Amino acid sequence: MSTSNTDATRAGGAPAGGEILALIPAYNEARYIGNVVAGAAKHLPVVVVDDGSSDGTGGAAALAGAKVISHGRNQGKGKALLSGFDYAIQRGVDAAITLDADGQHDPDEIPLFIEAFRAGQGDIIIGQRQYHQMPAKSRFGNNVGSFLLKAAMGRPIPDNQSGYRLFSRRAMQEVRPTSTRFEAEVEMLLRADFAGLKVGWVPIKTIYNDKKSHFRPIKDSALFLKMTWRIWRARVRGSFD
Repeated sequence: MSTSNTDATRAGGAPAGGEILALIPAYNEARYIGNVVAGAAKHLPVVVVDDGSSDGTGGAAALAGAKVISHGRNQGKGKALLSGFDYAIQRGVDAAITLDADGQHDPDEIPLFIEAFRAGQGDIIIGQRQYHQMPAKSRFGNNVGSFLLKAAMGRPIPDNQSGYRLFSRRAMQEVRPTSTRFEAEVEMLLRADFAGLKVGWVPIKTIYNDKKSHFRPIKDSALFLKMTWRIWRARVRGSFD
């Protein structure tokens, strides 16, 4: 899309500096993607990675004004993020802000991430939700996940599954997950530690809607547990395989 970061600063109140993109990985989110793109575009140029959708997600994103990168088949969120990172690095941006395509992140909170980044609060800035405001099932899963990840990493992780994040160019270059699904966002936290990158946090709204999640409770929970074990072993050994 043609919106420059200067224009975005005037429209959305983002601090001045090098270009920052909004990066949205999407899979079968045609119902929501147009509104998400429109909201993010008030602040930043928008890139959508259409991860093999079959419902017209890519077309809806393009109509809303996004630059669309398309995967021929569904490869998972980890792969979609890497495709977006590669595009952002090639474009030479300062940073990219990732947000989910399903409307559960408020695009009007984008300036919070930019302000924290410009203030030097981290190469990765993560949006922290309030667990007590989540539905009971999600609250339980996130609390258990945070407990296990704290044990594995040796420090508290306030919100391990939040997909609302800012990544500096350095972070996009050095924090490259090998996992393909939701556990990729957990893997990136350890890779950030090994790369010596600072991670910061900003409070965000806790939003849930009636959409059906792509999260597979049994399979993806097993992948999360496997990743937690890999993180604990990597911290003990001092290297991540």
